[in-house]
Amino acid sequence: MSRRRIGFWYRLAAVIAKPPLVVLFKRDWHGMEHIPVDGGFITAINHNSYLDPLAYGHFQYNSGRVPRFLAKDSLFKGGFVATMMRGTGQIPVYRESTNALDSFRAALDAIERGECVAFYPEGTLTRDPELWPMTAKTGVARVALRTKCPVVPVAQWGAHLAMPPYAKDKKFRLFPRKTFRVRAGAPVDLARFYDKEPTPEVLKEVTELIMAAVTELLEELRGEQAPPTPYDPRQARIEQRLKAVDRSRSDRTKSLEDEK
Repeated sequence: MSRRRIGFWYRLAAVIAKPPLVVLFKRDWHGMEHIPVDGGFITAINHNSYLDPLAYGHFQYNSGRVPRFLAKDSLFKGGFVATMMRGTGQIPVYRESTNALDSFRAALDAIERGECVAFYPEGTLTRDPELWPMTAKTGVARVALRTKCPVVPVAQWGAHLAMPPYAKDKKFRLFPRKTFRVRAGAPVDLARFYDKEPTPEVLKEVTELIMAAVTELLEELRGEQAPPTPYDPRQARIEQRLKAVDRSRSDRTKSLEDEK
């Protein structure tokens, strides 16, 4: 998609968002040459701040290819934000409903029209204590294997300094001026999976391959090595429950001993 086809609503969003982004934040961008000039493609991005769509959207808008983000459906339910979301062609995600497949179909349609669909494969802000990418959902793999389009891994870092994830006050921390760092890499080679049945095992392997590429780019941005195993929120919840059970048993045992 060339700049000529960006459209009114995306240009309006850029007119509103770009000036404060340019004034308030510095930019450290690399890898824009990996964004395809034409044809449909996917970008897979790590997620550690509510500001990520603005930080990354600015980078990709300047490449001449605008992203269609997958976003929670509540953002499309009224007001100016909903109007902008619909006008710029963002894709609502309906979780645990009869409309859950609609976002999958919309992503396929967008790619077939030659557009970019931007995925946050983790599905939400990372829960990793050190903000490394955690285990991801397989939606990005499903779309990638169905369309066989390029999948460009992208790492971003710095937005969390202005708005930390899960901060209770959700206040901006604008000063000193923060730097939005974005690094795009070469498309992930998934050709060996194209002729395979998209079983859960295959989808998991493809997802892990994509996230490994994203994590490697983030290591370059951060100048440090990621943990050998991605943080798994499900496993963490199980371990927390087991610890709670152990504490409860320990407390009961201590209480019985005190009664003797």
